[in-house]
Amino acid sequence: MRYWLFKSEPDVFSFDDLVAKGDAGEEWDGVRNYQARNNMRAMQIGDRGFFYHSNIGKEIVGVVEVIALAHPDSKAADPKWECVDIKAIAPVNRPVTLDQAKAEPRLADMVLTNNSRLSVQPVSEAEWQVVLDMAQGTA
Repeated sequence: MRYWLFKSEPDVFSFDDLVAKGDAGEEWDGVRNYQARNNMRAMQIGDRGFFYHSNIGKEIVGVVEVIALAHPDSKAADPKWECVDIKAIAPVNRPVTLDQAKAEPRLADMVLTNNSRLSVQPVSEAEWQVVLDMAQGTA
C-alpha cells in the first residue's frame, strides 16, 4: 500500500462532502497539474490518503481510500487529464495543521511542508505514521 495526500478547498469540496458520498466516493476531478496527475496514475485500489483542507484551515482532517484507478477526468475536454476515485474512511481525531506539520522535525522532508501547492502528493509510510500519531488516530 502507498500513501498520498489530496488537497481541496473546503468551501468548494470538503471532507464532509466526501463523507456524504458514502461508499460510492467521488471522482477526484479538476486536477490540471502534470505532477499531480502522474501521482494519481501511480495509485492502486486500496491505497490510503490524507484529506487536506487548503486555503481555509490548512489542515489534514481525514483519511480516504482510492477506489478506482486513474481514468479520464469526466470534466476535462482534453483526455490527457486523468483522475482516480476516492471515498472517505474516517475523520482524524485531531486535525493536523500545516504549521504543526512544518514544526515537526520528522516531517521536514514531507512534500506538504516543502511544496504545499501540489494538490495530489505522495506521503511516505514513516510520514503517514507521524501524522496519524499527531492526529491521535482516526474516529
